[in-house]
Amino acid sequence: MNINIDVISKNPLFEKVSYSNLTSMFACLNLRHEDCKKGSYIFLEGQKVDYVGVVQKGKLAAVKDTYQGNRSIFEEYSPSEMFGGAFACAKLDKSPISVLALTDSEVLLFDYKRIITTCSNACVFHSKLIENMLKILADDVLNLNDKLHVLSNRTTRDKLLAYFELQREIFDSNTFSIPLNREQLADFLFVDRSAMSRELSKMRDEGLIEFDKNNIELLI
Repeated sequence: MNINIDVISKNPLFEKVSYSNLTSMFACLNLRHEDCKKGSYIFLEGQKVDYVGVVQKGKLAAVKDTYQGNRSIFEEYSPSEMFGGAFACAKLDKSPISVLALTDSEVLLFDYKRIITTCSNACVFHSKLIENMLKILADDVLNLNDKLHVLSNRTTRDKLLAYFELQREIFDSNTFSIPLNREQLADFLFVDRSAMSRELSKMRDEGLIEFDKNNIELLI
């Protein structure tokens, strides 16, 4: 099994877990490694999720597809980032979203019950894992609140400005690079891509923003 400890150790789930414990904990957590081709699904909407995933390589996205062929992107996951935790914690019978590989990717899947339940070996890292898991879930709630704030705006322009203002806070700079291309940003904001592109051009002409591909400068 090909495991990149340096990547995995950067995930908040393993914060303050020693390197020696990281290398010995995988059997305890029933670790599985999966290779995912671009366009394949790690899990589908409607499936039960009972594991926590960590991206080892590539990029994933939490998506929801409609019968009309439209797709909404809720979140993207890069190397060392976690997915599936909220659904496993909630013990949902059916996941409300799918997780899709945007590129050829590698993921590590951990049994959620093994994370939150102390095993018979009384592994010393388990209490820290539980503490870290609770913090991650709390952070997920805050991130969801941020997205709801962005999406609560009624117009495409207001959604864009709210999203850019959020990125300015995250990067603590008026200049930043967003992790989404035009199509993905439109899906994230639940807006039409062509209309969004026109609005971006208008905002640039009015001196509100400057942009070059994914690089944005907020001028207000």
